[in-house]
Amino acid sequence: MGYRIQEIFPTLQGEGAQAGRSAVFLRFSGCNLWDGDSRSREEAACPFCDTDFVSLAGEHAGDYPDARSLAAVVSDCWTGSGGTPYVVCTGGEPLLQLDTPLLDALRERGFEIAVETNGTRELPVGIDWVCVSPKAGTRWVRKAGDELKIVWPQAFELETLEALPFRHLFLQPKDDPDPATAARNRAATVEACRLRPSWRLSFQTHKALGIP
Repeated sequence: MGYRIQEIFPTLQGEGAQAGRSAVFLRFSGCNLWDGDSRSREEAACPFCDTDFVSLAGEHAGDYPDARSLAAVVSDCWTGSGGTPYVVCTGGEPLLQLDTPLLDALRERGFEIAVETNGTRELPVGIDWVCVSPKAGTRWVRKAGDELKIVWPQAFELETLEALPFRHLFLQPKDDPDPATAARNRAATVEACRLRPSWRLSFQTHKALGIP
């Protein structure tokens, strides 16, 4: 199987329980919640998405013919010395493409493997860290993992979500190009975490630091 990749780059994980950890981000092109041929981004299930998963304009973007060739580029992007190499498979929706051959190829190169998914597809076996970030109004099937990350505010009942088997529960302020709206979203997220202490605040530290 081939893979269509938007970008591959070394950085620090900016969000959630792994924030601050050195990582290679492997961003897959495409998302099943947005069909660019028939809908505008504003009509998608998550119009607030702040990620380019379409253009193939990122570093190391393109079509890779097989798992080993893709894993080799991911390995070349790892710049850490010591510790366990860590790759975050993200998108778009990575589970449209992430499969057992690629997981095996990454593991052969020593990587611990994380995935960030919208939860609408089941996982292949062999992923070490699972972050699920569902979007309100969609049918999501993956309701267990390491992290549940809700971009806030959305039409979710937090009390209901707290009963799901996740190790960490995060609320992350919804980004918005309008500063006043973004500020209201941050305030709403802080207040929600204060009132429901099962949830922790996830802040996009990479944006504050000016790193990818």
